Amino acid sequence: MRLRSGVFASSCLLVQALGVALFLRGFFPVPVRSVPRREARTDPPAEPAAPGTGMVSNWTKIPPPLFKKVVIVLIDALRDDFVFGSKGKQFMPYTTQVVEKGTSYSFIAEAKPPTVTMPRIKALMTGSIPGFIDVVVNLNSPALLDDNLIWQAKAAGKRIIFYGDDTWVKLFPKHFVEYDGTTSFFVSDFTEVDDNVTRHLDRVLKREDWDLLILHYLGLDHIGHMTGPNSPLVGPKLREMDNILKKIHISLLSKEEASLPNLLVVCGDHGMSETGSHGGSSEGEVHTPLLFISSAFEKRSAPLAQPEHVQQTDLASTLAIGLGLPISRNSVGNLILPVVGGKTMREQLRFVHLNGFQLSRLLQENTPAYEKDPGYEQFKIAEKSHGNWIKLYLEGNNSEILLNLGKKVLKQYLEALKTLSSSLSKQVAQYDMYSMMVGTVIIMEVLLLLLLSVPKALSKRAEFEVPLSPPLFSLLFYLICLMLCAVHVIVCTSAESLCYFCSMSWLTAVGVMMLISALTCGVLSAIAKIFENSRLPLKSPVVSSSSWSEIDVLILAGTIGHVLSLGASSFIEEEHQTWYFLINTLCLVLCQELCRNNFLLKECDPQHSTNVKQNFDCIGETSECKNIDIPAASDSKLGKATSSSELMKGPDKWISLATPWIILICCRLLRSLNQTGVQWAHRPDFGHWLTSSEHKPELSFLAAVSLLMIFFLVQRRCSLVSKIAMALGLLGVYSYRAAIGSVIFPWQHGGKDISKGITEARFVYVFVLGIIFTGTKDLLKSQVISAESSTKSTGLWEVYSGLVLLAALLFRPHNLPVLVFCLLIQTMMTKYIWIPLKFDAAQITIMHYWFGQAFFYFQGNSNGIATVDISAGFVGLDSYVEIPAIFLTAFATYAGPFLWAIHLLCYLSSEVSRNSAAVGHGCFCYALMRSIPVAIYVVLVTGLRYHLFIWSVFSPKLLYEGVHVFITAAVCLFFTAMDQNHTYKVQD
Repeated sequence: MRLRSGVFASSCLLVQALGVALFLRGFFPVPVRSVPRREARTDPPAEPAAPGTGMVSNWTKIPPPLFKKVVIVLIDALRDDFVFGSKGKQFMPYTTQVVEKGTSYSFIAEAKPPTVTMPRIKALMTGSIPGFIDVVVNLNSPALLDDNLIWQAKAAGKRIIFYGDDTWVKLFPKHFVEYDGTTSFFVSDFTEVDDNVTRHLDRVLKREDWDLLILHYLGLDHIGHMTGPNSPLVGPKLREMDNILKKIHISLLSKEEASLPNLLVVCGDHGMSETGSHGGSSEGEVHTPLLFISSAFEKRSAPLAQPEHVQQTDLASTLAIGLGLPISRNSVGNLILPVVGGKTMREQLRFVHLNGFQLSRLLQENTPAYEKDPGYEQFKIAEKSHGNWIKLYLEGNNSEILLNLGKKVLKQYLEALKTLSSSLSKQVAQYDMYSMMVGTVIIMEVLLLLLLSVPKALSKRAEFEVPLSPPLFSLLFYLICLMLCAVHVIVCTSAESLCYFCSMSWLTAVGVMMLISALTCGVLSAIAKIFENSRLPLKSPVVSSSSWSEIDVLILAGTIGHVLSLGASSFIEEEHQTWYFLINTLCLVLCQELCRNNFLLKECDPQHSTNVKQNFDCIGETSECKNIDIPAASDSKLGKATSSSELMKGPDKWISLATPWIILICCRLLRSLNQTGVQWAHRPDFGHWLTSSEHKPELSFLAAVSLLMIFFLVQRRCSLVSKIAMALGLLGVYSYRAAIGSVIFPWQHGGKDISKGITEARFVYVFVLGIIFTGTKDLLKSQVISAESSTKSTGLWEVYSGLVLLAALLFRPHNLPVLVFCLLIQTMMTKYIWIPLKFDAAQITIMHYWFGQAFFYFQGNSNGIATVDISAGFVGLDSYVEIPAIFLTAFATYAGPFLWAIHLLCYLSSEVSRNSAAVGHGCFCYALMRSIPVAIYVVLVTGLRYHLFIWSVFSPKLLYEGVHVFITAAVCLFFTAMDQNHTYKVQD
């Protein structure tokens, strides 16, 4: 069966996407877990028995609650400096007064990556460290089945009321006696999302029919996503939160009884980066304030020093003790001792013993050699010392002796708790190695198949026989399949831990085994075919069949260098520097190539040029594997020089020579627009200067100029109707940004926004869909009715222009120059580099891929989750709609690579001088360029799975690579659909 290069590449990439999905499912681990909630023992541990006869302590009950009512106020994206820094003193005066002079304890709680809402709520309520994959399921939270504080409170008869983020309602269904959830994903809402919480306060605070009140405010997080932490909107929102905390605190104090005090807990689920997002591991994202305010605490006499650091998981253990509940069985947190510091020594020792017993039991259930763990040994020593203290206590010894010994035992317990918690936190990674290995095998086999197919896939015809010889296939295929099925049975019946691949149905598992067997046979057959061809005598062995240019050497060295750099965490954090270096080097090599073709080769002897040209033509005829997608007259460098000297005359020649330098200048300006990565992300850049409130006129002017340039750069190849739609759409983009307050109209005088921009954004969507529909109609016409290349080319360029308009709508105003420079570089390289120099499709494809990767970072993206602009997913939406929000967010994030890929298809399809195989060549090379890094990276990340930075650096990069594979697979399918010529013409 003969396949075209594009069809083969698309099929391979789809199979590789399956392997990537399986690897991701196995790589992101299931955190350490105790026995399921329903099977767990409910009897609390007894207090350590005193040594000796007749000295037995019978304190086997959970201690009574320390607080009557508890209010938890969770302010989403509340950074520690918003409370303890200058913003806190300026905008939260009441909270600052309570912290510095009131009855309170203040801490900085450290959150673990990923710093997104749903995993953080899990950590706060269970005390466990959620799996990293929770960053994905954060969009659609399932019910939480692990033991948690909310479930324990309900089981104990506590009445819980909740208002705020509906993620809580999804995680804890049927746990609240009263609730009102608001969606957390509609980030354009700053006020209503908080007003819906506050409107219940007055009524609830007057009532006595509740024990635990949870309030989750989202407005600050939404402001951060839309405008950043330095926005003028942050101050009023903090002042609003301060007034709410004042109201709650005064109400709790006024209703306290003599028996039990009340407790107010103020915390954040995560912080906020300097760009206003979150998800990564920067200091602003992982540090959140944690305040305990109660009349039970002693009033602070001295000024507040630097708050002590605790773990976010410590809150679950502390609140469990405070409410008189069992500590969640999966908790790895420690009791925050100052909260119970006012109790007697016996009570304090009982609290830390409960915490230590829970941690030691969790360690026993997850570690075979738990007795050798330092934390377990320390706990047993502390427990023995505790028993001695109980003996002295029951004997009625001197109180000073008891106090000193109690402090020593307490110190032993705290050291044991810290060590136990550290040991359990390190064991959070329980990888599903079997699923990872199956996914890796599929990914690597696809890569090998693509590499072995390069000669045929990039030949003149861009098609080849599928490398499966029937005799070998029929025997080898079934042998490998049977062997893999046997391995599957053995692994799945002997594996102690849960395996995702083993949980699949047998039919699905056998299908995957058959796929692996077919890929193995394909690789072996391709290798056998290569050896068979190498033994055949060459018909014309007089000349070499290929020659390497500087561009080819750079492409090979750059690809290998980039792939090798993925093994270092620093290179992943600063990967943008790699791509900036590669495209800058590429521009310099292109400059050298242009100078050679315009000056140096003109002095060659014409007769010599003709002879060399004939030699190259001979090579092209005898070598079937030569990548030729341009007329044979220009196959050699001398042929290129002759052609380019004919085309480039007068001013065009000098513009061509200046083009690489203009591109270098554009790239340097883009680097100054958005600082990204880790090392220099905090430094001010031109984007920060533009987005500050005092520079709104400059931003407005830049946005207007950028939109005008986008129109002039895009409209050249569009029909009249599309040009009008594009102009109106770009006007709508500016109107949308003006409506939400990002830019200003020249005639706009009032400071009040007219709307939230929903109408304006939908106005733009109409024109986006209209332009894409017009282009799609032309494409269908070229596929079904007429085979004219001009019709297809027009359709592709109109689809491309529609996507450019969509990108202009989703980009922040300060990022519109990124889109302008993208279009400008594409236009200049098309006219003054690719066409004159007659590069083949493979070289042009790799250049598109490199520039696409560079523009991914020019947008301000990085390999950290925090740089994903989720606000783009809600442009034009008045409520959270999952599928459009995911699509828009993904498009806005990968707009750079996506637009360069579509431009590649438009360019190869519109170049009439190229062989019709060019599109197939481009599709194959694009798939290969995406397949190489992802295949090598899954191997590297498997070996580095216990690296110190696996969750903060390597795992986010793995998610980006996985999503990029799926996007590239969709692009390659589009390439294949547009490459409708089943029989290619080979130009002589």
